[in-house]
Amino acid sequence: MNFDNLKQTDPLCYDFIVRETKRQEECLEMIPSECIASLSVIEALWSPFTNKYSEGYAKKRYYAWNEIVDEVELLAIERAKKAYPWIVHANVQPYSGSPANFAVFNALMEPGDTMLGLALSQWGHLTHWHKVSTSAKYFNAVQFGLKPDGYIDLEEVETLAVEHKPKVIVVGFTAYAREFPFAEFARIAEKVGAYLLADISHISGLVVSGAHTSPAPYADVIMTTTHKTLKGPRGAMIMTTEKWIKKDPDLAKKLDKSVFPGIQGWPHNHQTLAIAVALGEALTPEFKELWHQTVKNAKMLAHELQSHGFELAAGWTDTHLLLASVGKGRGWFMSEALDHAGMALNKNTVPNEPCSPFNPSGIRMWTPIMTMRGMKESEMKIVAGWMKEVFDEISEFTYKETKEERREELKKFRKFIKDNQNIKRIREEVKQLCLKFPIYS
Repeated sequence: MNFDNLKQTDPLCYDFIVRETKRQEECLEMIPSECIASLSVIEALWSPFTNKYSEGYAKKRYYAWNEIVDEVELLAIERAKKAYPWIVHANVQPYSGSPANFAVFNALMEPGDTMLGLALSQWGHLTHWHKVSTSAKYFNAVQFGLKPDGYIDLEEVETLAVEHKPKVIVVGFTAYAREFPFAEFARIAEKVGAYLLADISHISGLVVSGAHTSPAPYADVIMTTTHKTLKGPRGAMIMTTEKWIKKDPDLAKKLDKSVFPGIQGWPHNHQTLAIAVALGEALTPEFKELWHQTVKNAKMLAHELQSHGFELAAGWTDTHLLLASVGKGRGWFMSEALDHAGMALNKNTVPNEPCSPFNPSGIRMWTPIMTMRGMKESEMKIVAGWMKEVFDEISEFTYKETKEERREELKKFRKFIKDNQNIKRIREEVKQLCLKFPIYS
C-alpha cells in the first residue's frame, strides 16, 4: 500500500498506519467481526467520492452533479441483487449495522411497540434491544435466551411471542456457532403476525457462498453489515424479500425513508463505491471457495480444541465461529494471555454464565482472517496447540469472589504474563507462521 503523500505531510499519522499494518501482519486475528478488506476495497475508500455531497437516492438527489454517484449506487444495488438473488429491494446507504437496525425498527414500529430479540448476555447484539441501546428507549424490549445446552430456546421464543405480541422478531446473534433457525422463527413470527428481521451480519458471506442456509424464504427484512464476512468497508445494507410484498407493499419505501431522511443525512459515497467493489468480489468463485474453507477450518479448530479438553458452547460449530469455555470467570485471563502470545480474540459469556460479562467464563473466536491468509486445516491444529499451551501456562490464576481479591489476582497475572518466557516463545512462533501467510502479499 502506498501512503507516500501522507508520509511527507503527516509523518505521525503515517507511522500509525505502519505500526498497525505490522501488528496485523504479525498476529493471528481471530476476533469475530474482523475481516480483511481487499486492496481494491481500500482504494475505493480513498477515492475522491468522499468529496461529494449526495443527499437523497439515485436519480432523486437534492444536489447537482450526482450523475456518477447515481451510477455507483445503482451498481451497488444491482450487485447486491446478484449476490443475494432472492432480494427485490436493497438500500446500500446505512453507515453501519447499528443505525441500519434502528432504521428497520423505525420503519416497522411506532414508539411503544414491542420487539422480541435475543438477550445480550445470551449472545444477542446491543441493537437487538438491550436496555442500554437507544432502541430500547423508544420501543418495548422483550428478550429470550438459550437452553442449558447452548441452543436457542425456541419454546421460550414462542411463549414470549404469544404473550407479548411483538411487532418485530429479530433472528441474529454475535456468538452463536450453530445454524441459524430461520424456519422456526418464521413460523413463530407468522403465528403472532410479526415482521421477521434476519440480521445476518456475521454470516452474510456464508449465505452468499451457500455455506449457510439463506433467510430468503423466511424473513421479511434482511440486514447485513458489509465489513464482516462480506470483506467490504464498514457499512451496511437493508434488503427486502418477496415475502413482505404480501404483508406490506409499501415496506421498501418505508425503509428507504427511515434511512434518509429518518436517521441519516448524506450518504458516504466512497463507502458505497467500496461496497460495490466488495459485492463484485462476492460474485467470484474464489469468494465462495473462501467461505467453504473457512467453515472447514472452524470445524478443524473445534475438533482440535475439544481434543485438548476445551468445552465448546452448543457442542460444536456449523459456521466460522466458536465459543469455548475456559473455566469460571477465566475468560479475561485467557484472552489477555493469548493477546500477549500474538493471538487476538475476545472474552465472552457462556451458556448459564456463572459470572458477569466483565469476568466471563469463555472466549470467542473465528477463522475467516486466518483462511483469507491462506491457512488451512493443518495450521488450525497448530493454533489449537498454542492455545492449549497458553491455557496450561496460566492455570494457577482463578476467578476470585470479591473485587479486592480480583484486583490482586489481576496484578499478579499481569506481572506473570509480562515476564513469561513460554508466552514470548509462542508469540515468536505465531509471528513466524504469520509471515509465511502475508495479508497483502
